[in-house]
Amino acid sequence: MGISNIIFTVILIAAMVLFAINIKKIINNIRLGRDVNRSDNAAMRWKTMLLVALGQSKMVTKPFAAILHLFVYAGFILINIEMLEIVIDGIAGTHRVFSGLGSFYQFIINFFEILAVLVAVSCLIFLIRRNFKQVKRFQGPDLKGFPKSDANYILITEVLLMSALLLMNAADPSQSFVVSQYIKPILPTSHETLHLIEQSAWWFHIVGVLAFLNYLPYSKHLHIIWAFPNTYYSNLFAKGKFTNMESVTREVKLMLDPSAIVEPQPEGVPQKFGAKDVTDLTWIQLMNAYTCTECGRCTSSCPANITGKKLSPRKIMMDVRDRVEEVAAGIRKNGKDFVDGKSLLNDYITEEEIWACTTCNACVQECPIDIDPLSIIIDLRRYLVMEDSKLPAELATMNTNIENNQAPWQFSPTDRFNWAKED
Repeated sequence: MGISNIIFTVILIAAMVLFAINIKKIINNIRLGRDVNRSDNAAMRWKTMLLVALGQSKMVTKPFAAILHLFVYAGFILINIEMLEIVIDGIAGTHRVFSGLGSFYQFIINFFEILAVLVAVSCLIFLIRRNFKQVKRFQGPDLKGFPKSDANYILITEVLLMSALLLMNAADPSQSFVVSQYIKPILPTSHETLHLIEQSAWWFHIVGVLAFLNYLPYSKHLHIIWAFPNTYYSNLFAKGKFTNMESVTREVKLMLDPSAIVEPQPEGVPQKFGAKDVTDLTWIQLMNAYTCTECGRCTSSCPANITGKKLSPRKIMMDVRDRVEEVAAGIRKNGKDFVDGKSLLNDYITEEEIWACTTCNACVQECPIDIDPLSIIIDLRRYLVMEDSKLPAELATMNTNIENNQAPWQFSPTDRFNWAKED
């Protein structure tokens, strides 16, 4: 083993360890949420994950973007199979260790090269759509600063990595592949120069992939990994079905039937009604936030947002993720009793935003990886109404009417059928 192999091995181990540390940190952040049981109906959950995360079944609502994303997705999955050969070569000091497979190896690398071109072209189109075509859902105020740059960083990196792969193959005098053969004529003919180009491209590609791997935990592109558990644990109930709070359900049952048998109230600190901060949300909701791709399909389909209201379901998810990061960092630094005087509600998400929601479920329907912003909005509303006794005047009037008149309108029940009387 030469010095270059030792350097490669050290970089590889360091990158894997750093990635594992960052993923563990995110898992711990998600565990700040309340527990919720999503272990039911395993068969349906596996089916949902395979169709939505692996099969990308919900991407097809926008066919052009779906095709481009499929190229990038397939390229990411399949081209990285070649990483196995690169890693073995890097550790053992071999050169194209699988080339002994003959024509099958030639076929595989040719296929990878075609994919690499498709990935690079797709990423270039995505860059144009984001930065020059001015697609509306990529221009929201919640995508200013790092969120906008984040997408560009990833797309540019993908183009560079695919280019390095093709250049590496083109500079190898012992091989000729379907795409890189057209690059060979523009390269120097000196064996030493070609070797230097090949090695430089090889190192750029592998170090770039490892750097990309460790950038993921800080990026929206973490959905590459998190989409699978997120879709597996997604809500299988019919859209529009709200979850009932156990404490409220228990009290209602006892009010209707004092002799009813209900589960006893768990000991300890009483559960809040709804959610004020991220620790009041469930771990599923926090995982949703880390899985968000910031694609904006939810916001572009939101009727409140379309009509100029402040609500953006994408911003809701981004705010939750930012707040989780803030709370988790404070806990790691100051201990589990850390309090910074801030909260998700009001400091990140305003009352105006959550009351603009029509609860139509469009955001849930449109999300390509089954994220549920509506459940978070509902929990924040529950806190305002049941803990702070705050709700818009229109709703307060409606609730009063329902209480007094058994209907939302200001009419006595005895007058309800007056419209049918003859003059």
